[in-house]
Amino acid sequence: MAPIPSRLAWLDALRGPAALAVALHHSGWTFIPGVWAEVDRRIDVGTWGVFVFFLVSGYIIPASLERRGDLRAFWIGRAFRLLPLLLAALGLALLLAYAGVLVLHPGLSTRPLPLVVLGNVTMLQELLGVPAVIDVMWTLSYEMAFYLLAVGLFATGRAHRSAEAAIVLALSAVLLGLLLPGPVIGGRADLVAALLGVAVVAVVVVSARAGGGTRTVAAVAGGILGLVLVILGSRIGAWQGLIILAVMFAGTAVYRAERGTIRWRTAVTAVLTVLACGVLAKDDPGWAPAILLAAAFFAAGFAARRRSFPRWLAHLGVISFSLYLLHPLLLRVSPNLPLFFLTLVPLCYLTHRLLEAPVQRLGRRLARSSRREAAPGGS
Repeated sequence: MAPIPSRLAWLDALRGPAALAVALHHSGWTFIPGVWAEVDRRIDVGTWGVFVFFLVSGYIIPASLERRGDLRAFWIGRAFRLLPLLLAALGLALLLAYAGVLVLHPGLSTRPLPLVVLGNVTMLQELLGVPAVIDVMWTLSYEMAFYLLAVGLFATGRAHRSAEAAIVLALSAVLLGLLLPGPVIGGRADLVAALLGVAVVAVVVVSARAGGGTRTVAAVAGGILGLVLVILGSRIGAWQGLIILAVMFAGTAVYRAERGTIRWRTAVTAVLTVLACGVLAKDDPGWAPAILLAAAFFAAGFAARRRSFPRWLAHLGVISFSLYLLHPLLLRVSPNLPLFFLTLVPLCYLTHRLLEAPVQRLGRRLARSSRREAAPGGS
């Protein structure tokens, strides 16, 4: 496994426990439901894990975008980071369903196959009202919406307004959440969902390939589409959906303050506003503690970012996407809780080493080539 840059080790040290927390949450409900019900009513461990992920994404994704400085390179990087494992996991889920081991969402068989494929491959299914082949994929839809918004802000030179974006999204979440408690896009709105999904693919392709004003228009259109999809399509409602986006922009505000582009007072105000609006988004006793502890965990990691972390902890973060995406499938064939975890980590180490890492290296080479072509004088 490749060495982990110390500058980013603290992020991986957060990702690993977050992924294991989600796996623990689902395995707890599978193997020890009575015990886990008592845990869950005090703190939703799965929610804690995904909100740690959202904060980490908010911190690192704009940094990655700005480091590359090129939208094509950014989208290539994201595609090669996420799609290979996603496609493999989707294929494995379908094989397990065919073998009778995994029961897929019943709604998958009632929706048009092209729409199901479009929703799940683009990771937008949660916001298009399309059932997910793997349940945990719902978080990837909000990641995609955040990418679209971040790209739109970057293309218009407003990427530094992340604290303002977090505050506006958090306050809007409360208002729109009261007005739109459930999704508007959903049910059998197949044509609307298909058109929106195709539109997102189109703006990503155009923003990655075009230049000048066309690229900017496409990037802005993508940001608007991402926001509209969360407001109108979020299965968990506009309040929770917008809070997720606000949490990610709060993570970005911390990055901006660290870089000195905004004041720490502004970043802290954004974070506190998001938390204040977020703890009320769900009527569940385990929800608020999960969000607050996720923020505290992220803050502790940030405070210790210049310290050394155990390599095993950082490596858990490196394989965190495999841990997150594959654990629901392994649960279906694991006989007990200890064997589940004893199998999960080695399996994910292999999938990262044999699938994710080689394809990510290829993606980095293509991204570098894209930047050279985009540079003045590039061929």
